[in-house]
Amino acid sequence: MTSPAGPPPTGGGSEQQRLKLLAVTACPTGIAHTYMAAEKLAQAAASRGIDMKVETQGSIGAENVLDDNDVSNADGVIIAADKDVDLSRFVGKRVLTVGVAEGIHHPEQLIERVRSAPVHTAGAAPAASAAGGGKERSVAYKALMNGVSYMIPFVVVGGLLIAISLSLGGHTDPSGGLVIPKDSFWMDINNIGVIGFTLMVPILSGYIAYAIGDRPALVPGMIGGWIANTGDLYDSKAGAGFIGAIVTGFLAGYLVLWIKKVKVPKFVQPIMPIIVIPIVATTALGLFFIYVIGKPISWVFEHLTDWLSGMTGTSAILLGGILGLMIAFDMGGPVNKTAFLFGTGLIATGNQTVMGMCAAAIPVMPLGQGLATLIRRRLYTEQERETGLAALFMGCFGISEGAIPFAAARPAQVIPANMLGGAVAGAIAGVAGVEDAVPHGGPIVAVLGAVSGVPMFFVAVLIGTAVTGLTTVTLVDVSERRRKGAAPVAGLGVAGPLEPALVGVGAGAAAGGAAGAVVAQRIVASSSAPAAETAPTGTPSAGAGAGAGTNTGVLSGYLTEQTVKVALDARDKEAAIREMAELLARTGKVADLDELVATALRREEQGSTGLGEEIAIPHAKTDAVTAPVVGFARSAEGVEWGSLDGTKARLVFMISVPEAAAGDEHLRILALLSRKLMDPGFRERLIAAPDEGAVLEVLSEVR
Repeated sequence: MTSPAGPPPTGGGSEQQRLKLLAVTACPTGIAHTYMAAEKLAQAAASRGIDMKVETQGSIGAENVLDDNDVSNADGVIIAADKDVDLSRFVGKRVLTVGVAEGIHHPEQLIERVRSAPVHTAGAAPAASAAGGGKERSVAYKALMNGVSYMIPFVVVGGLLIAISLSLGGHTDPSGGLVIPKDSFWMDINNIGVIGFTLMVPILSGYIAYAIGDRPALVPGMIGGWIANTGDLYDSKAGAGFIGAIVTGFLAGYLVLWIKKVKVPKFVQPIMPIIVIPIVATTALGLFFIYVIGKPISWVFEHLTDWLSGMTGTSAILLGGILGLMIAFDMGGPVNKTAFLFGTGLIATGNQTVMGMCAAAIPVMPLGQGLATLIRRRLYTEQERETGLAALFMGCFGISEGAIPFAAARPAQVIPANMLGGAVAGAIAGVAGVEDAVPHGGPIVAVLGAVSGVPMFFVAVLIGTAVTGLTTVTLVDVSERRRKGAAPVAGLGVAGPLEPALVGVGAGAAAGGAAGAVVAQRIVASSSAPAAETAPTGTPSAGAGAGAGTNTGVLSGYLTEQTVKVALDARDKEAAIREMAELLARTGKVADLDELVATALRREEQGSTGLGEEIAIPHAKTDAVTAPVVGFARSAEGVEWGSLDGTKARLVFMISVPEAAAGDEHLRILALLSRKLMDPGFRERLIAAPDEGAVLEVLSEVR
């Protein structure tokens, strides 16, 4: 509900008293923008005589954490974040939720708007920001990404274990496809992988529900997902798969939210979240799926089979295309299983061409999605790219489920691309007369000798994969451009690739870490940002001047006079990064200059490291450097860096750490640096410093 304008009475203050505000800032990766927003909000509050405490949820953990006393005395709370923040502790307070970029660029407006923001109530979803606020992902989108982030490890672990067991312990058998001897070591590995796949769908459903309805929704969500994936419960030969899990996840989440609104006697309230809500929601959802949703799924399954049976005499191209579309649609769901079982059933009659069409289409989805992460890396987070590599491996072994994380995260772009590639592969295999003697698909069946017409089989797979990959990146790129173009300028919280905010309500950092994760990443850094390292003691080179000698502690010794340049020569980003890399090479800690430049440029493809306020902080995590190193240079004219606020970068810091670095010292330094750079006076002194020694003197203020 929304209260009248003005500070709520719960804050204990009035307009005549000093206003007390709280804020929480967070970006998906919790690096620079988290701290820049915190500093800007604190500065804006101080200039208005307002007390403000800001909690930062960064890569090095939550800092300046808001305690119960802070919350009880607060007149309002500003959430400037691009990931979900647990709002349960702010019940009864005015809460304004916006993107992290709003905290950087419009802190004064946020302070004014929070005075009339809605009062957060128990169990309520985060209120959308008012007009002119930062662009924020919908609750439904964040819930979906939360489920995907928790599902990904199950897909990867289950799929890879099954693939390994098939490749090392399996052999072809006309009566049973790829067979692993029972009671063998590889059968045990296979069974473990199958468990991972079995849990995959309930996990997806459960954590979608969890993101919407919190803990009481977890049980109905998971049980609902299990029911959706178990076709025997509603007389279907195949479960509803991941699409059914998405349905049950949202149904469970919103059902729990509705039940929470029911007024019950006080003596019942303590047991509502742990007994009453889970039991009622689980029972209602389970019966609804079995008796209402499950029956239509079974009916569709049966009639699809009958329809396909009537098509066996039609054009092989048409039949192959239709089977490819069905195989690719839901990757293990009822439509997929209809086509697969249809092809399997015909093997016994001597017709192996239908299974050949299916076998060519089966690997296209994971192979195509894996290819997409390679050809347009900037569109994907680091974890998505890692999942893409796993999908490529699973695709080689005919495990179509490897593409499910991508389809669940971007169904509108990925499913059509999958279907198009699958149809192309199936049609090519059909017209070429490819045959498959076992009920399995993917390159492995050809390698093990179960396929006739092997060359055309691989042609079909490769062309279908290319179609899926290219179509996916095209659709995702178009979707991103539209989304960015539709965002208000003030709410531009995204400068880089699409990055699912892989966290859910109550999920906290665990989900964000799981996926990104999705998941992260979008604004300043992704998983390719510098990982933590042990802070070495700074030692200036023998050639360093007195300025350097008196500033060995600048940025923990990572920055010395050797790595400072007062006049950057470059006029474009790529040239600037190379010049900065050459600056770092002066330390002798750069083993491969070209690789350092290439890594930093790949990071820029994921999203600009231009932070606004004429600042850029390019960074690279690579073994092209042998130890952590930081460089700084100024540009008189500025370099176009794609910053959020459109300013050219005049102050450029470059950070690089080796892959094997450990610890989080450089993240601490980056956090301190980001905060300090929000001080206009500090930036002015940095720009005005006449030489390298003077620059180091100014930077020594970063502590």
